[in-house]
Amino acid sequence: MEKDSPAVAGAWIGRIIEEFVAQSSENLLAMPSNEKAFDSPLVGFSNGSDPLYDEYVAHIGDFYLTPIDVFRKTFPKGLTVAPKDLTVISWVLPSTRATRQEQAAIVQRPSERWTRVRHYGELFNESLRRHLVAQLSNAGIQAVAPVLASFWSRSDSGPYAPCSNWSERHAAYAAGLGTFGLCDGLITPLGKAMRTGSVIARVSVAPNQRPYTDHHEYCLFYSHRTCGKCILRCPVKAISESGHDKQKCRQYTQDQMKEYALKTYGISTHVCGLCQAGVPCADHIPAPDEG
Repeated sequence: MEKDSPAVAGAWIGRIIEEFVAQSSENLLAMPSNEKAFDSPLVGFSNGSDPLYDEYVAHIGDFYLTPIDVFRKTFPKGLTVAPKDLTVISWVLPSTRATRQEQAAIVQRPSERWTRVRHYGELFNESLRRHLVAQLSNAGIQAVAPVLASFWSRSDSGPYAPCSNWSERHAAYAAGLGTFGLCDGLITPLGKAMRTGSVIARVSVAPNQRPYTDHHEYCLFYSHRTCGKCILRCPVKAISESGHDKQKCRQYTQDQMKEYALKTYGISTHVCGLCQAGVPCADHIPAPDEG
């Protein structure tokens, strides 16, 4: 693989992800209907030397890790590796239409399918991360999934707390896969009713050109001062024209809704996501007239 061109490497990696999503028996909601958790994925790449990663550190805090930080913590002997030698592989796993429609019909608490995506879908996402790392390793390529690393952690300090030392959504933004909305969700060409993942690898792949210049470009509230429908969808008023109150949101999803999900669906997971369905950006990048 090292002898192949960046274009060939990118296509090969994309196929690994796409085939696993299409064929894996783990991509399920664990329901009698045998429904899939996710539809076909979107894949993108960013380079480890992208200035955005240093900007993240400057804005989020010194605890935030750049791709080279993650790589060197994982492979301590790779001190000669430079940031430009690394590729951050990102993907978007879109929820199905059935999941989006069921969640959109709910006004107070998360639906069953949405809860199952949050739990079983993320377990599948973890399997996808491990599968990609294994496939790359089998090809002689060093790779790591940051959120599965022992040093991945959350932080309650800094201006964006609660946050973590590696963000899948920020990696996806760097890879040109979407921009942030009023509720902090990532609006992608497949919408924001999705989950993201990433793997950092020592491989040369051409990075995606970001089709946007502003981190809120796809959000109608920021770009056209319209919409704001996610404000109305939030059951605890954690979203306003000022943005997303992450503390209030976390208290609801990790306390009240975790208890609700266990009691109602028999699933122990913190969940809400009402702001990600029943809105114009749920399954696509909205047009100005959709606000």
